Formats: sequence, C-alpha cells, structure tokens
Amino acid sequence: MAGTLAGTDSWFANPTSKVSSHFGVGKNGEIHQYVDLKNPAWANGGVNKPAWPLLILGVNPNYYTVSIEHEGNSGDVMPEAQYQATLALHRWLVGTLGIPVTRDNIIGHYRIDSVNKSNCPGTGFPWDRLFKDLQEGSDVLKVAVLLYTKDDFWAGVDVASKNGNCAVFVRGGDLSVPAEAMTAKQLIVVGGGKTKHPNEILLSGKDKYDTAAAVAKYLGGN
Repeated sequence: MAGTLAGTDSWFANPTSKVSSHFGVGKNGEIHQYVDLKNPAWANGGVNKPAWPLLILGVNPNYYTVSIEHEGNSGDVMPEAQYQATLALHRWLVGTLGIPVTRDNIIGHYRIDSVNKSNCPGTGFPWDRLFKDLQEGSDVLKVAVLLYTKDDFWAGVDVASKNGNCAVFVRGGDLSVPAEAMTAKQLIVVGGGKTKHPNEILLSGKDKYDTAAAVAKYLGGN
C-alpha cells in the first residue's frame, strides 16, 4: 500500500483516485474487500516492461487478475498476524478460483510494471514462505466449524455433521481463532461474533437462543 490500511480505505473510496484493488490486508490481520470478484479492480492496468509469461497482449490485465494490497512500505517485515491473514486469503482464492500455486500464477505487481511498480509488493514480502505454505496446504480443510465456547459443542457437532463431519475448533481463552481454522476454505462460526476469515457463515445472535435459532435454520436448509 505504501501507507496505512485506513488511508487506503479512504483513497479507494474516492472516485477521483481512479484506483482500487480487490482486497487489502492490514498489519493487524484485518482483511478488507473493496471490489467484488465478479468485477475488475483498477490495480494492474498499467503495463510497462513486464516480465510475466501469462500476460495476454492487448488485454487489460485488470480483466483477468485479482489484486491484493498489503498495509506497509517496501522493506517492512510483515507481522505474523498480517502473514496469516494473507495466507488464509491466498488459500481461499486458490480454492475458490482454481488458481495453480506457481510463481507465474501468483505474482507481484512488479511483474506487470517493472518501471513504476518495481518495489511492489516490497523487498520484505515473504515469497518463499508463502509458496511453501500454499504448496503444503494443498489439502487444506474445505469447511471448518468454530465454536465460541465449549457450551456450543452440541450445536457445532450438528453443523459439522451436515458438512461431512468436518473439523471443529474452539476459540481460545482470549477468544483468539486457531490458525488452522483460518486456513479452511469456509469457516462456519457458531456463537460469538465475526472473525477475519474471508469466507465465513455466522450462526449466532445476541444470546444463546438466537444462536440456537440460527443453527436450526441452517440445519433445516432454510
């Protein structure tokens, strides 16, 4: 981003900027979606001395790319929370869109514009770690259930059963979300509030009765 998440939010919301990306990942692990995947973002249209073999000559790259911006500046060491968030987002995009995990399918902006974007995503971006984790995560969970507390166990078991007895996780004592749960392609949250997962289903309400009603509706398929 060459700046902050809040600053990017504001700049992308300004029509005069004429720039956007599909996602932004903050240093604290927040993921913001700016553009629906059905629509192109205005991030990769400028082609200047590219070094990308999958570039389609004569076609604006915005029409066939998904763009992710990361809070910070070139050379910043990515905080662990930000890394885990972008890893989860990459895994979700790989699974959702069928993107091959190769260095020609997941690229930095500098591969499209090596002149004006030569430092994008920055010298501190953990490319080797990202590809290692993505390649090892080829068997990532399709669906996982996350419980707010152990009191939600039986509701969670019913939801997991509907999804082929998928994995069930419980938030930590500090309400943190287990890292493995965040790598699932879809996360179903039973009780409590939203997580930072990019593809979640929230089955909860203001109290246990609302949560029970949300779970019953989900199980009933309504």
